[in-house]
Amino acid sequence: MLAAFFDNVPLMIMLTGALVGIAATLVGTFLVLRGNSMLSDAISHSIVFGIVVVWLLTRQQSGPVQILGAALTGVLTVFLTELLANTQRVKNDAAIGIVFPVLFSIGVLLLNLYARDIHIDEHTVLLGEIGFVWLDTFDVWGLHIPQSLVWMGAMTLVNLAFVTLFYKELKLSTFDTALAKALGFAPGVIFYALLALTSATAVAAFDSVGAVLFIAFVIVPPSAAYLLTDRLWLMLVYGSLVSILSSVSGYYLAVVLNVSIGGMMAVMTGGFLTLAFLFGPRYGLIAQVMRRRNQALVNECRTLAVHLFNHEGRPEAEEENVTAALREHLLWGEAKARAVLMRSYDQKLIERQGELLALTPRGRALARDILEPWAQGTGTQTMR
Repeated sequence: MLAAFFDNVPLMIMLTGALVGIAATLVGTFLVLRGNSMLSDAISHSIVFGIVVVWLLTRQQSGPVQILGAALTGVLTVFLTELLANTQRVKNDAAIGIVFPVLFSIGVLLLNLYARDIHIDEHTVLLGEIGFVWLDTFDVWGLHIPQSLVWMGAMTLVNLAFVTLFYKELKLSTFDTALAKALGFAPGVIFYALLALTSATAVAAFDSVGAVLFIAFVIVPPSAAYLLTDRLWLMLVYGSLVSILSSVSGYYLAVVLNVSIGGMMAVMTGGFLTLAFLFGPRYGLIAQVMRRRNQALVNECRTLAVHLFNHEGRPEAEEENVTAALREHLLWGEAKARAVLMRSYDQKLIERQGELLALTPRGRALARDILEPWAQGTGTQTMR
């Protein structure tokens, strides 16, 4: 049964993609919330330098040593970026744009000079090929287990353990660095640990999915989750679900369309981001349009209440507090005036007294709350 599981090529590809997505989302969520998401781009390129240096020192192309070397390179990237930005001669984004191309270019030069004949090149690191993960395996008790699945499974567990153990510290240092410092949580150490895990995840993923798909998984699923919820733990869950769905749907669409599997997985993360952007319950475009429309409808009823209140009990009330005056003085068309009157009737804000439009106690309290906000009225509370 286990042999059939690990011999299922489509399942191994989708599972590897899902694990990359989950591991990337666990660290990427905090980068997105901190506004440092593009550091993942810098790290994923600069780790080429770390990979080559580790190979020159140890002659190992993969494994824990490579992961450690890449993690240190990622930390070095961020350290150099902050060092350059702290000079106040360049901005933070410019510092990123200076540091990672330098490290990346040095890594590419070292590859071409000293590692031309081995299975490490910039094409592999940047693009990878998730469709071939089932070919490179470990033999464990007669089972052929894809190496990418093992390394990404391990990184996913490590990232999950880190987020679980330091959830409070991560949350506080992300949203309120000053308070985290005051409470002794060392937000700087937490941040560098997060970046080290981001680097380690990137190098664990580069041989299977490449840096480009890794960047997509780090940034896009957390961004989609951010549009769906304001709760951090739900953001982590939603981001992981988006990663899983992107991996599964991306694989099947790639097979149907005969295109790159990794490329289609990245496209699907963008597709789910688009859906969240359009249909998100709070920040989605449609939800915002509906809220603005509903607020406009509420404001129309409030405008009617204020208009009637201003003329209530005055000699001109017989001319102003009638339906015809709404079209003349408020510039409402007949259809709009009728719709506003019907909504106001339904909310029990107005009533008819012959031809006259009169405020109910509820409508009068609403108008008084608008015109006299300093007073302790009850109209607004009643409308909620």
